Amino acid sequence: MADPQNGTHKAQDNTDAGPFVSSHHVNVKGGMIKDQPSKFAHHFSYKMDYPKMGLCIIFNNKNFHPSTRMGMRNGTDLDASRLYNTFKSLGYKVDVYNDQKCADIYGRLKKVSEDDHSNRSSFVCALLSHGEDGKLYGVDDCLPIKNLTSLFRGDRCKTFVGKPKLFFIQACRGTDLDPGVETDSGGESSEETYRIPVEADFLYAYSIYIVLPCNPLCPLNGSWFIQSLCEMLKLHGRSLELVQILTCVNHMVALEFESCSNHIEFHAKKQIPCVVSMLSIRQEASAMIGML
Repeated sequence: MADPQNGTHKAQDNTDAGPFVSSHHVNVKGGMIKDQPSKFAHHFSYKMDYPKMGLCIIFNNKNFHPSTRMGMRNGTDLDASRLYNTFKSLGYKVDVYNDQKCADIYGRLKKVSEDDHSNRSSFVCALLSHGEDGKLYGVDDCLPIKNLTSLFRGDRCKTFVGKPKLFFIQACRGTDLDPGVETDSGGESSEETYRIPVEADFLYAYSIYIVLPCNPLCPLNGSWFIQSLCEMLKLHGRSLELVQILTCVNHMVALEFESCSNHIEFHAKKQIPCVVSMLSIRQEASAMIGML
């Protein structure tokens, strides 16, 4: 049976660290402006105590067909292993799919989106591959990332309505390079229903902001983004919410990594991830860290 609160529950306290939720809202009626208590004021964090944490699906593309003109992604297996261990420890059921064609990626996610997720708290998908602006490569071709994420919209995947859907994307988004710049500065049960946007409760964490390529994978260490993501989840999962953790990931990637190459055009380049959040309330990372 689906949760009657669409994945939310009541928090016990109201602090400045909460989401942008007002205890009152302005209602315009008959030309009069009335200040009324908001019926959503008690919703401060996602409900994460379902019987199951949820699914974590990892697509790990390393070897590509010659027709794509994409090289081998050495080091991606280490990224996939880090993600597997991290989300397994968080209580997720983790499935890893290697070297998937576009039809395979779409088909597997479509099947997942059609399952019954009533007893699951959230969904995580990691996409490790080559990419372009708005597109991801299967081993045979590329497809729009939107085609994959839209499968989980509220009007298509009913049992994930009001629950966090998290996508971590380690892929290039363009061809420009960033030379960097010097700096001196261091719930309670309720039968009430309500409508939310179909795109609500998504979070996309990209390894790089738009039009820049991701860093070359290191065969020994994997990618900067996945290294930092897994480390920050372990370090701060008990004290920070998810968006704050991803800000720490941005900080780590931006300050602690720099490319080293014999080719001057690729040497000493910088990178920063990009977080796009449509989470409608606070994602308590501490609720995801019970087994760490």
